Amino acid sequence: MPQFKRQLEAMVKVESPSDDKAAVDRFGTLLADTVSGEAEVKLVSGGNKWGKHLLCRFGSKKRNARQVLVLAHGDTVWPMGTLRGMPFREAEGRLWGPGVLDMKGGICVFLFAMRAARELGLPLPDSILLQVNSDEEVGSPSSRPLTEENATKSEAVLVMEPGTGLEGKLKTERKGVGGFLVTVKGKASHAGVDFERGASAVVELARQIERIGGWTDLERGVTVNPGVIGGGTKSNVVAAEAWAEVDFRVRKLSDARRLERRFAGLRAVDSRCSGEVSGGLNRPPMERSAGGRKLFGMAIAAGAVLGLGGEESATGGGSDGNFTAALGVPTLDGLGCAGEGAHAQNESIVLDLVPARIALVAGLLGRLC
Repeated sequence: MPQFKRQLEAMVKVESPSDDKAAVDRFGTLLADTVSGEAEVKLVSGGNKWGKHLLCRFGSKKRNARQVLVLAHGDTVWPMGTLRGMPFREAEGRLWGPGVLDMKGGICVFLFAMRAARELGLPLPDSILLQVNSDEEVGSPSSRPLTEENATKSEAVLVMEPGTGLEGKLKTERKGVGGFLVTVKGKASHAGVDFERGASAVVELARQIERIGGWTDLERGVTVNPGVIGGGTKSNVVAAEAWAEVDFRVRKLSDARRLERRFAGLRAVDSRCSGEVSGGLNRPPMERSAGGRKLFGMAIAAGAVLGLGGEESATGGGSDGNFTAALGVPTLDGLGCAGEGAHAQNESIVLDLVPARIALVAGLLGRLC
C-alpha cells in the first residue's frame, strides 16, 4: 500500500478546516491536480465564505449517459496548525492524523478503486461524478443545492464517509439533524433592592429546558439536547436575557416536523417573560429505503466475490447522503475507510482493511453499469 499511504499523507498534510476558505481551496487544488488526466475537473464557487466545491467527471458527459454520483468532502473539523501536535503517522497497523478517517481516506479509497478498475479492465458506469464539498462539516450551507441537483441526475449515490466501527459497516440509515436557538427575554432588576420588580430570563429558560429535554424519546430514536446555554450579566442582577442552543436528531421526518411544532408552541411560564425560537431541521433523515437496501445488497454481492462479508448499520450522525436519500435517490453511505476517532485525537484508519474496501468499491461500481 505504499502509493495509497503517500497519497493520503499528501492530502492530510494540506490542512483544510471548513471555516478557512483559502485552506480548503488549497486542498481542492491538490485534489484537482491529483485527478488531472483521469477526469474532467470543474471547481464550483462556494460563495464569499466557503471554499470551492470540486466536480470530477470520469467517463462520458453525454446527456443520456447513466450517472452515478460519488459524494465526499474535503473540509475537516481540525483548525490550522493541528498537524504540529497530531502529525500524520503510521503506527500499530493504522494511519493517524487529522482528517485521515473523516474523510480524506475515503477520497483515496475511491480514487484507487477507479484506478484498479481501469487497470484490470473491469466494467464501470458510463459516467461517474465525484463531488467533493468544502463545507460538509458545518452543515453544507453552500453545497447542498449542488448536491441535490447532481443527485436528481443520478441513478445512485455512493457516499465515501467512513464505515461504522473498526469493521467499517456500511450505512443504510442516518438520523436527521437540526438545531434551535431558544432566546428568553425577562426584566432586569437589582437582586437585593428590587428583586420582586425583576423577571428572570435565566429561571424562565431553566423551566423551558426542563420541558425541552423531556421531548427525547429513545425508543423512537429522537434525541433533544440543550447543549449550550448562556444568560445574565452579574449574580446580583436579575437576568434580562438568556438563551440555549439545542441539537436534535430524528430517525423519521415526521418526528422532525413534530418537534418543530413543539418548539414553535413554546410559551413562557412567567407571563412577564417572552421568548423567541429560531432554527429547525438542517439535514433530513436518511431513512432506510428499498433503494438503499438494494445498493447494500449489490455491495454485499460484490464483496462475496472477493470473499468479503459485510453488515449494514445506522448512525446518529448526518452526511450529505441525507440530502440525496431524502430526494428518493438510492443512496449507500459508509463506503470509506474503517477506523475510529473521527473528530477526536485518536482519529485513525485500519490499514489492513483498505485493500478490501478499494476492491469492494470497484466491484460495486461494476454492478451499477
